[in-house]
Amino acid sequence: MHSAFSFDVSTSALDLSAHPDVRRLGSSLPTRLRPADLLRITDQGAADVIEGRHDHLLPAAFPTTERWSTRLHSDDDVDVWLISWVPDRSTELHDHAGSFGALTVLSGSLAEYRWVSGELRRRTLDAGDQASFPLGWVHDVMRAPGPVTDISEPTLSVHAYSPPLTAMSYYEVTEHGALRRSRTELTDLPEGGSK
Repeated sequence: MHSAFSFDVSTSALDLSAHPDVRRLGSSLPTRLRPADLLRITDQGAADVIEGRHDHLLPAAFPTTERWSTRLHSDDDVDVWLISWVPDRSTELHDHAGSFGALTVLSGSLAEYRWVSGELRRRTLDAGDQASFPLGWVHDVMRAPGPVTDISEPTLSVHAYSPPLTAMSYYEVTEHGALRRSRTELTDLPEGGSK
C-alpha cells in the first residue's frame, strides 16, 4: 500500500539492546517496534491527517451513528489507522492479543476505561494526547461524554499496532469483581471496529 508516511521503522527510537530485560526476552518479543516507536508513528500519522495528506481517504461526511476507520499505512511491522468515534459507542473491554498499540487523539476527546489492579480506571485523552498499550493491556475506549456538541464534528484518533493486529480478546467483569475473557476474535480491524 502506498503511503505518505515518512517514518523509518528500520531503527528504534531507543537502543535497548544492552538492557538486561531486553536481552533476557530476546526473540520472545512480538515486534522490533516498541511503544515509544508507535507513539512517534501515531504522532506523524496525526500530523499527516491534519496537513491533508490523507484527504483522499476521508468520507464526504463522517458517520454520526457508527465508528468509522480507514487504514493509513500497512507493512510487515505496523498497521496505522484513522478512527472516527461517535457518542454512545464503546469498543468493549478488550486487548490487542500479541500486538503493542498506541494512539494520538487529533480532535475531540476519548474516554479510556482500563483494567488495573482489580478495577476499571478512567482517563480522558484530549486532542494532542497520546497513549501506548503494552501486551496484556485491557481497556474500553469511547468518545468522551461531554457537553452537547455538533455530532457532525468527529472525534478522531490515529492508532498504530505492531505487529499488525490479527486477533483481539474481549473481557467481562464478573459479579465477584474479576476479569474474565469472554471471547477471542480473529481480526485485522482496529479497536474492534467494523469498516
